Amino acid sequence: MSIDRVILFVGPPGSGKGTLSQKCVQELDWDKISTGDLCRQHIENQTEIGKSIDFAIKSGKLVSDGIVSQMVFEWFRDNENDSRVVILDGYPRTVSQAKTLDNLAETLGDSAEIIIAKFVIDDQAIVDRLENRYICKNKECQRVYSLKASSVLAPKKDMTCDNCDTELIKRKDDNSDAILERLKVYHLHENDLLSHCQKAGYEIREFESNLPIDQLFVKFKENMGE
Repeated sequence: MSIDRVILFVGPPGSGKGTLSQKCVQELDWDKISTGDLCRQHIENQTEIGKSIDFAIKSGKLVSDGIVSQMVFEWFRDNENDSRVVILDGYPRTVSQAKTLDNLAETLGDSAEIIIAKFVIDDQAIVDRLENRYICKNKECQRVYSLKASSVLAPKKDMTCDNCDTELIKRKDDNSDAILERLKVYHLHENDLLSHCQKAGYEIREFESNLPIDQLFVKFKENMGE
């Protein structure tokens, strides 16, 4: 493989990982692997992995670490001839996944730099942010917007995506009770995950993500030498 740099976006739901990674793709021509997007693609294409994911979701279960890691490995395998910066958005989330990441690091070789970008933000700020979050209904787009007053992520046209003119929708779990439960689960794993990454020798860089996305993007680029 000839991947130059892999950047792991680590942070709670609503910390701005998805929006920032989208800007990196659009403005820096980086690649992004979102495990959520991979799950949706496999389900839509009715692959064997997709069928397993669909069954787990409909059964109210979490998608197994093994399946998630398999999807990520397959992406790198299928894109092994391209030299680029790759963002991992939402992976790894557990120590089990991080241990599998160690195997991926060995596959990439010494020439690939692996960096942990840790996004720090107060839980209440996340609740306020996600309760105002809407996304494009188009599965090929899914751009993120905010209906919060004066937000730079507000749509230009009321409840319509600026990118593809599709209706904006609110995720069912973007309510305070569900958000707090997701944060609780995230915090249970965060310290162990970061501890493992530190012991594995991955560099960890912290970013205060309670900032307007444009400011966060500037600080992120400066830190990454872009």
